[in-house]
Amino acid sequence: MSQRASFAGVILAAGDSSRMGTDKALLPWPPRLNAQNLSSDTFLSAAIKSLLPSADFVLVVAGRNEATLAAVAYINGASIVVNPDPSRGQFSSLQVGLREVLNRGRDAAIVTLVDRPPASAATVRKLREGFEAAPENIWGLVPEFSGKHGHPFIAGRDLIERFLREPVTGNAREVEHRHQEHLRYLAVDDPYVALNINTPKDYAGLATK
Repeated sequence: MSQRASFAGVILAAGDSSRMGTDKALLPWPPRLNAQNLSSDTFLSAAIKSLLPSADFVLVVAGRNEATLAAVAYINGASIVVNPDPSRGQFSSLQVGLREVLNRGRDAAIVTLVDRPPASAATVRKLREGFEAAPENIWGLVPEFSGKHGHPFIAGRDLIERFLREPVTGNAREVEHRHQEHLRYLAVDDPYVALNINTPKDYAGLATK
């Protein structure tokens, strides 16, 4: 039996981007490494645009950078929710975002990280459709490219509740491994789902991809 769910998008963006030296959420996308790129998008705005067609709304989990991210979020149709203590780690931001998803009456989340190039809207739609077609014993769906797992991943109500039962110092990957039999992996033709951008060198390298 296929699953019917109401979806929210969640973008984890509360990190300090210490290795990048500037907030990765505000990096131009695509990279402005030449005069031919006239786009005004950033990693954050492009991520919002990739999730919105497949979600009822998009939440951006911010931290100390709330003031700088708010304008980008709002103008692109997303909302801000604040992690009061992002020093607790990324899992704490995930929990903040997922609680808000449930508080707003949704029972599935499309979760991504702001520190990677955004997946295409077509990829996100394929992931949503894959989850909707999955049997009820499948709690989550993870994209896979060239054998590597990545984001955005989809968490249904059962997986969301497992994440929220963990201590704030928990680890999403450990929760997923604990419930491996309830996860499904979906191959996608989108290299960005498995690509992390942590340093200026990583960012500059995007121009050659």
